[in-house]
Amino acid sequence: MAQEFDSSLPGVRRGWRRLTVSPGPAGTVLCLIGAILLLLSAGIHLHLWSTGYRHIPTIGPLFMLQGVVGIGLALAVAVTRRAWAALAGAAFAASTVAGLLISVEVGLFGFRDSFSAPYATWSLLAESAAVVVLAVAGLVATGRPAR
Repeated sequence: MAQEFDSSLPGVRRGWRRLTVSPGPAGTVLCLIGAILLLLSAGIHLHLWSTGYRHIPTIGPLFMLQGVVGIGLALAVAVTRRAWAALAGAAFAASTVAGLLISVEVGLFGFRDSFSAPYATWSLLAESAAVVVLAVAGLVATGRPAR
């Protein structure tokens, strides 16, 4: 008896299902807290953009982009409360933390920031907390069985 060739990738399909499950009550709370932290970070970046960072080449547009994408991801995390959104939010917050640390330590696109700059410490705290909270939310959701 000849076997049919199955072109689907069961591991990939199963993995994707895990990313689309709801995180349950604890994960939902973590998603909402993470969304608030993303909004805080986005708000800080938009405020700084509006008060002068917009005039810094490359950095200004990146601050605007961070604010807009941060709001979009916060909404995605809060509305969907799915593992994929939580993990995307965690990765986004981690990239923002990395950008700040690089900017402070060695400079970024010809601009060097400082932790004494307005809201730098608040931004670092909010983004670091978002990374942890959203990563845990994503992991909690992926550990739940798919329905």
